[in-house]
Amino acid sequence: MLTYAPLAVHVISTLVVGFGFVLPGSPIEGLNVYTLGFLSAVLGFVPIYIAGISLAHRQERERKC
Repeated sequence: MLTYAPLAVHVISTLVVGFGFVLPGSPIEGLNVYTLGFLSAVLGFVPIYIAGISLAHRQERERKC
């Protein structure tokens, strides 16, 4: 489970800072194409991270054989 801790910390802290501090004070606050783009960019990191972890685990198993 510690494998996914960096992912959780990155996603949660980025969303808190973005939606909690940066976007509310900016001209693009509210639900619009920019905030949805920000959200999709942050959440788009999740499958890439999981794929990288999966690849690393697969390579490690192959090395041990």
